[in-house]
Amino acid sequence: MKIGPNVEKPVSHPVAPGAQPGADAAKTPAAGASATLNDASAKIELSSTASTLLSSGVSAEFDAQKVARIAQAIASGSFKIDPEAIADKLISNAQELLTQAKG
Repeated sequence: MKIGPNVEKPVSHPVAPGAQPGADAAKTPAAGASATLNDASAKIELSSTASTLLSSGVSAEFDAQKVARIAQAIASGSFKIDPEAIADKLISNAQELLTQAKG
């Protein structure tokens, strides 16, 4: 598994006119940027992997009760971190993403 910068050419996606960037996005373009937020020709670029993820239709589920249980365990000092489980899950997720990107 190679870790490093992705050398694939990013895929360009036009920004819809009037579309709002993230809620906390800056109201002015970055220094040297030629497009403004209201410019219909403004574009963002996503890698093919990001495009695959967006088009997969997978939605993240939020479990408020699980978050509360974890927060309580952290507060009480009983939360245990399993580095092997974390590493295994990261590797599994990376393999899955690479398989989806190739297929």
